Amino acid sequence: MCARILQRHGIIATVYDLDASATARNQGGTLDMHPDSGQDALREAGLLDEFLALARPEGQQMRLVSRDGRLLVDAVPPEADTDGNPEIDRSQLRDLLLNALTPGTVRWNHKLTHAEPLTDGVHRLHFADGAGTEADLVVGADGAWSKVRRLLSGAIPIYTGVTFVESGLDHADTRHRTLAELTGDGTMMALDDNRGFIAQRNSRQHIRVYIGMRTDEHWYQRPGVDLSDDRAVREALLKEFTGWNLDLLGFITDTDRGYINRPLYALPVPHTWQHKPGITLLGDAAHLMSPFSGMGANLAMLDGADLARALITHTTTDEAVRAYEALMLPRSAEAAEGAAEGIDSAFAPDSASQVLAHMSR
Repeated sequence: MCARILQRHGIIATVYDLDASATARNQGGTLDMHPDSGQDALREAGLLDEFLALARPEGQQMRLVSRDGRLLVDAVPPEADTDGNPEIDRSQLRDLLLNALTPGTVRWNHKLTHAEPLTDGVHRLHFADGAGTEADLVVGADGAWSKVRRLLSGAIPIYTGVTFVESGLDHADTRHRTLAELTGDGTMMALDDNRGFIAQRNSRQHIRVYIGMRTDEHWYQRPGVDLSDDRAVREALLKEFTGWNLDLLGFITDTDRGYINRPLYALPVPHTWQHKPGITLLGDAAHLMSPFSGMGANLAMLDGADLARALITHTTTDEAVRAYEALMLPRSAEAAEGAAEGIDSAFAPDSASQVLAHMSR
């Protein structure tokens, strides 16, 4: 996002990516883009119309289901909702941004080992293949375990106490009709007693499932489960959800994708740093938080747009970065605080009543 907007104003930017190519790995589930953040960034990048052509307004539907399978809340977006938060697959959004860049902008297969401060804000980037380059401004957009962040902050992500085990349903409307009907067009949540299911409708009839538990970070070690053994993982998860509705348990048993263990981490709140010339952070590198704010990707998009706008409008790079950080740090701290409260409410002994009250409001 940041590179796209800079290029629209004639400013050269290079993106170094550790992936071997644009298709090297699965990009994850679906995202809702908010009008005042993600969509604002897309508008600045000249990509809003293309986004809206791909987005799914019906994906805003939100359902809450009890552990015995009863539908408690079904929040359906109004038809022709042009002011909402339409959903888009992460892979589609990423392709939209990549295809908008000048060819050659992204240098694939560049895994950063460390960034070295030189003089006057210039840094040298060292890559795993032995290559290196110098930059007037280094933007650490390198995620949860950012190497760039180490030059600005000693903070490291902390386990939130909640783990997701991801699974998935392919051709859901034909092969998994009961679970597809339960999920609806958007997101279905069944949360109770520190556990829950979150089923998320993607495009092309795929449903991505997150089986959540408040548990030890290495929960699978207690029962001696090998995470590569799908049968053992399935049996362990079924024990964790003893007494839950049989249809909901289908989100465990009927997977077409196996299981991926995903412990959730977050940076301390607030996460801040002392400004240093020639270097800054955006996205998860700056403000990793739980997904229960619904703001992580939206803030990352807005970060990229705001940093680009500052670089375009300020006289010096250092003035631009200071202005960007003054804008970004307070809003990310507020969102991260909300995310921490959200995950504590969603995975609590009385989570069903807490989430029901929140959705009712």
